[in-house]
Amino acid sequence: MMSYCFSKKLNLSMDEAIAKVTEELKKDGFGVLTEIDVRATLKKKLDVDFRPYMILGACNPSYAYQALQAEDKIGTMLPCNVIVQEADEGVEVSAIDPIASMSAVNNPELGGIAEQVQSLLKQVIERL
Repeated sequence: MMSYCFSKKLNLSMDEAIAKVTEELKKDGFGVLTEIDVRATLKKKLDVDFRPYMILGACNPSYAYQALQAEDKIGTMLPCNVIVQEADEGVEVSAIDPIASMSAVNNPELGGIAEQVQSLLKQVIERL
């Protein structure tokens, strides 16, 4: 089965890892549009204690624009989510594999865009 994300464990705090990921994403033209604090949300809504878990919505505007031109409903899969979560030792960072998510859409034009975005996100994770 095809993996749907790339992951890497880091020996950093949550805050340090989020800052590092954000900085590395910027180097490849990605901005972080959204930050969802899953732990805080689950505490507020369900009063449960969950490990630190942040979802960053990363977007590279030029690739997003190309994808939207090729497929008008592709916004349902944007932005590209990158998660930072507390792991056994340090934190783990995982980024969506856009090829895995876009393969659900039968549009050949998206394939090339997904490959380029995949390559960039892989580089970001490798550099962490």
